[in-house]
Amino acid sequence: MSIRCAKCPLRARKAFKSLSDEDLAFMERFKTGELHVEAGTPVVIEGSKSPHFHTVLSGAALRTKLLADGRRQVVNFVFPGDLVGLQSSLLTEMAHGVEAVTDMRLCVFSRERLWELFRSSPARAYDLIWLAATEERSLGEMLLSAGRRDARERVAALLLYLGRRAEESAFSDTRLETPFPFRQQDLADAAGLSLVHTNKMLQSLRAARLIRIADGTMTILDETRLKEAAMTDEEPGGQGRPLL
Repeated sequence: MSIRCAKCPLRARKAFKSLSDEDLAFMERFKTGELHVEAGTPVVIEGSKSPHFHTVLSGAALRTKLLADGRRQVVNFVFPGDLVGLQSSLLTEMAHGVEAVTDMRLCVFSRERLWELFRSSPARAYDLIWLAATEERSLGEMLLSAGRRDARERVAALLLYLGRRAEESAFSDTRLETPFPFRQQDLADAAGLSLVHTNKMLQSLRAARLIRIADGTMTILDETRLKEAAMTDEEPGGQGRPLL
């Protein structure tokens, strides 16, 4: 059964900005339904042309690019509140795929009504652009790691990023202890490292008592030293994220 926007469980979380009654009424009209996706299945396929785009209501996923021989690059991670499929709405087809890591629930919007969002609700249109801009910033961080950080720095930076995103999206109440449904292969494909090398870097960070990953949970034991290991001093964003 579809959840009304006014009753959306994410809107009760402090990670997200509140909406006016007028904006909520618009989103009720703009939303066309919900989609449930099981863990391990595609949400969207690279190169596809979808008539819809989505907001993640619950669950986590990977944004991926594939080479012809099957090698995979994880270009980013998807959490609640993130947009999925917007590329297809604007560029006619998806330049990346999205794979569900956990069971997911998504709000569905029609790509044909995207212009209606800009025409009838400028504040929501601004939120959409804000989300796209933060995605661009995240891709810049991933590119910096791939191009300039060494292996240990890459893995440390990636774990910090995942903790921060989990907190910002209300996937977790705190960035220091978060649900962690990702496999080591997912981390390797995001960091551009082999699985063996990724495992060694994780063992190094564990041995230094910077992190602990066990039973589907990641705990950052010493955030200050983990930032030093990652060569970063980036702080979590202070403002709430917009939610379409």
